Amino acid sequence: MKFQAKFLKIGAVCAALVFGQSCSTDVLDEEVISGIGSNYLNTAAGFNDGVNSVYSTLRDWYGTERGNNFTIFGTDIFTNGADGSHKFINTYDGAFDSRSAHPREVWDAMYNGINVANAVIERAPEVTGVPEATKKQRVAEVKALRAHYYFILTRLYGGVDLRLTETVAPTKVATRATVPQMYTAIIKDLTEALPDLENKGQAAEYGRVTKAVAEMMLAEVYLTKATSAAKAGDDYAKAATYAKNVINNYSFRLLPNFADVYRQGNEKNDEIIFATQYTGSPLTNGGGNNSHVFFLMEYDVLPGMQRDTENGRPFKRYRPTDYTLNKIFAPANRTVDSRYYKTFKDVYYSNKPGTYNTTFDKSKATVTFALGDTAIYDPGYEMPVAERAKKKYQVLVPSAYSERVFPALRKHLDGARNDRTQFEGTRDYFNYRLAEAYLILSEALLNSGDKAGAVAAINAVRRRAAWPGKEKEMEVTEAGMTMELIYEERARELYGEMQRWFDLKRWGILIERVKLHNPQAAPNITERHLLRPIPQNQLDRVEGGEASFPQNPGY
Repeated sequence: MKFQAKFLKIGAVCAALVFGQSCSTDVLDEEVISGIGSNYLNTAAGFNDGVNSVYSTLRDWYGTERGNNFTIFGTDIFTNGADGSHKFINTYDGAFDSRSAHPREVWDAMYNGINVANAVIERAPEVTGVPEATKKQRVAEVKALRAHYYFILTRLYGGVDLRLTETVAPTKVATRATVPQMYTAIIKDLTEALPDLENKGQAAEYGRVTKAVAEMMLAEVYLTKATSAAKAGDDYAKAATYAKNVINNYSFRLLPNFADVYRQGNEKNDEIIFATQYTGSPLTNGGGNNSHVFFLMEYDVLPGMQRDTENGRPFKRYRPTDYTLNKIFAPANRTVDSRYYKTFKDVYYSNKPGTYNTTFDKSKATVTFALGDTAIYDPGYEMPVAERAKKKYQVLVPSAYSERVFPALRKHLDGARNDRTQFEGTRDYFNYRLAEAYLILSEALLNSGDKAGAVAAINAVRRRAAWPGKEKEMEVTEAGMTMELIYEERARELYGEMQRWFDLKRWGILIERVKLHNPQAAPNITERHLLRPIPQNQLDRVEGGEASFPQNPGY
């Protein structure tokens, strides 16, 4: 059974929020969107809807434009394509500041979820009509989600206003907690939640937080904390323990075929630990999973092609860097490692028959297609001109890549949308999957001095990625078990999965790697870009302004 998180704004709760909420521009003059009063949360139905509303905040981050822009852009493995929207996040130029939309939108969304979570947790003891065991489980789920939202905020902004109780009256008083205080609260919520969560991998109602999900969250939190201002000597050991629990104590398994993990229609598979729920119903889908549009090249104006739902609506926003194509997915490794061809789309079949002049492939003057013929083939290497000339289609070679045509990501394609223009995607977004648990374990063990354990963990992921019969060739030894391998392996496995910016930051190599591998961003990135700007409307609303609630340095 799969539950649907409702998009619920509960009047008095929303009206009482401290600052920066999406309910209204002015925090002291909130509009009650739903018309539901504060007392509704004290009823059984209200309690259930409040819990589901906390889940719905996941949809404000995972799979969204803002979530992707904040984690994909400005890294070593992605740079901007031709689409003009939000390029400044990739290039780190002056257009990205405290008045930019995304910092405000993320801030508002996370605090909306946090404040509803606070209300649910505090009011739960007085709610009647809900079995106590169910109530305890739901409160535990909400605590885990509250921790997760604070974890997102901390990684983006540093220490923020840490509120763990319901705000019952509008206020302009806010202060910034320290990063250690943030991690203390995050870990407390997650560890307190563990005993009352369903002790299984996937919940009886698919999509709810279980003990496995909370342990995966803790593994990620401790791994990140280990290189933060809150670091402690046992962080890597704790990250390893929780990652091992996720791997060993539940029924998750790595799918034999990497391509099947993201195959449409197979979203509910044995590798998925936790996913943000989306749906085909416009009544419950909110803004939808938008990831399907961002990673695609401009195929729809090329000979023999027009836009359709199968090939996607191409925003051509994110394109792979040379480092991605030549090092992460090195051509020499593609006969052993299947992930290049299973990650990138290599063939486009004609959906607009006819005869056309060629565009990027001048090895022939014209091409003629019947419906379903190959129109574009991207071999991933520099096929000789003489060989291309023999083909009845255009061959897209690396020397022809540009901001408009480049290898397109397969993972998020959504052919189930109602029409070719629909932006609100229907597919669930994977927050956590088992391969990442192995990668966390490998990194944590390597940093704890256990190279043999690190090798065993990373080889589980690498063997699965091998073409059949090539598994032994994919294995690494202790001599090759380095952080550089971790950097590259996380890029290969988690490409396009809203991880890279966070990874580079926690490793302390964001600036270095961007300067090396992202030419568009290299001239502008500085130390200040290790944090995002606090939204200006937040600073304007706080009593005392920046003296009470300081902006991050450099903004």
